[in-house]
Amino acid sequence: QVELAESGGGLVLAGGSLRLSCAVSDRHFSNSAIGWFRQAPGKEREFVGAISWSGGATSYVESVRGRFTISRDNAKNTVYLQMNGLKAEDTAVYYCAAKPYSGYYYVPQRRSEYGYWGQGTQVTVTS
Repeated sequence: QVELAESGGGLVLAGGSLRLSCAVSDRHFSNSAIGWFRQAPGKEREFVGAISWSGGATSYVESVRGRFTISRDNAKNTVYLQMNGLKAEDTAVYYCAAKPYSGYYYVPQRRSEYGYWGQGTQVTVTS
């Protein structure tokens, strides 16, 4: 059982920054890779980025590469999504998800690979 809780969403002006947090509770030490996904109204939930359970590897969708950064704070069992240079098209509900028993440097990118999901946090970017 892996529990996740996102926080940090809100309203931000275009060009601004926002940091999302994903608190991870992994009581069974399942070594989860953590992914970030987003879903805009009327659209499919899409992959944003992910980090391996070791923190040694990351992957990002092309549209956010260079602007978003995923990191892990092992002491706090928290994964962060730092979003810089936000654009209106980044507006969506952002979800973090966990893939337990992931490889040391494996970065899952498919929704079907993740077994646990947070409740989501709304990010709205205005011009």
